[in-house]
Amino acid sequence: MNILLEFFVVTFRVLWAFVLAAAKWLVRPKEKSVAGQVCLITGAGSGLGRLFALEFARRRALLVLWDINTQSNEETAGMVQHIYREMAEEAAAVAGDGEKDVLPHCNLQVYTYTCDVGKRENVYLTAERVRKEVGEVSVLVNNAGVVSGHHLLECPDELIERTMMVNCHAHFWTTKAFLPKMLEMNHGHIVTVASSLGLFSTAGVEDYCASKFGAVGFHESLSHELKAAEKDGIKTTLVCPYLVDTGMFRGCRIRKEIEPFLPPLKPEYCVKQAMRAILTDQPMICTPRLMYMVTFMKSILPFEAVVCMYRFLGADKCMYPFIAQRKQATNNNEAKNGI
Repeated sequence: MNILLEFFVVTFRVLWAFVLAAAKWLVRPKEKSVAGQVCLITGAGSGLGRLFALEFARRRALLVLWDINTQSNEETAGMVQHIYREMAEEAAAVAGDGEKDVLPHCNLQVYTYTCDVGKRENVYLTAERVRKEVGEVSVLVNNAGVVSGHHLLECPDELIERTMMVNCHAHFWTTKAFLPKMLEMNHGHIVTVASSLGLFSTAGVEDYCASKFGAVGFHESLSHELKAAEKDGIKTTLVCPYLVDTGMFRGCRIRKEIEPFLPPLKPEYCVKQAMRAILTDQPMICTPRLMYMVTFMKSILPFEAVVCMYRFLGADKCMYPFIAQRKQATNNNEAKNGI
């Protein structure tokens, strides 16, 4: 009798979850404040990582930027400092007019660390420096990513391992480094920047798809573990964008008749959508929304039906032009260097 009662309760809660999800589509939830909180972003030197840094800076977060490229990371830090200075000048102007400043104030700073997230020891050592020099991290954005750009049989084992280490394994190391304090305080937010290729795959980028599938699996399991531990103060957000126009997959093409309806995403649009999801504690965000439908259809259709759809869209070999460009660039560099 108890299990029957629980079944009806669970059914009601599932239906209620649908109602709440629909309500959020109609009424935009209020965004939470991250002012003064320590936000760590991996891969902050370029692409989405840089844009995430600028968005969090505009919301008065204290930034910790990790990247393997010191110069590009410092460039991002300079942009963040420029935003901080502008906000300080605006606050001073408001104070000079005798108006009450409703925005919280803190000593906004940006810290940069050169870190190879694909190396476990490097992650743990850098994390310890962050705790000593900055403080405990409240928002962790696992964004760093790489792509090899080779067909499976042409891809050196070292590049496959590198892709898995940076795109997937690094999430384990960074989370293990900063989650303990989040659990102690029952406060924090972990963001996993994955990809639509972590939900469905395509030919030619087996290592990249595997790494992103792994990141998605890690994130979902972690989210369930936090729920099981009743740590509801720690939020998680999974970000799965379609092809983003950052140059990472330059040359990738779907069918030309379909391309106008599904063009590469502008990085700024992608990050703004992701920020809205993060600040409203949305568990997952796919951009564009059509990706939800593609994922659903892939789950229910027979494999041969999925293959037919891929071929119609030109998605089955969409990475081949990208791989060809990477191969040509590699050959040109080797010839230039006399290899």
